[in-house]
Amino acid sequence: MDMTVKNAKDVSTAPLVALGLVGGWVTARETGIRPLGTVPMIAALGWANRTWAAKGGAPLAVGLTGTFLGAFGVSHPLAKKMGAWPSVITVTAVAAGAAHFLSDAKKK
Repeated sequence: MDMTVKNAKDVSTAPLVALGLVGGWVTARETGIRPLGTVPMIAALGWANRTWAAKGGAPLAVGLTGTFLGAFGVSHPLAKKMGAWPSVITVTAVAAGAAHFLSDAKKK
């Protein structure tokens, strides 16, 4: 069994962003322990950040980390206006889209 880790530049980060934001929300909702929702978020963000730093250095990593965290922050007041699930899907689409276009779509 091959246990090698994929090269950072070969990792697609948009799915990681989606997994982190949606997975965090589902974890918090289904366990009833809101802080537990940060576990999948931090794991996904950390793994994605490795790729962003490898592809674009600190500026890309900081920018997309800010987008991820901003999406998380905006989802809370947005949920009061449109509901939790639509809010999570909306901010996830924006953050994952940014990850795709600013990192994943770039040549390796």
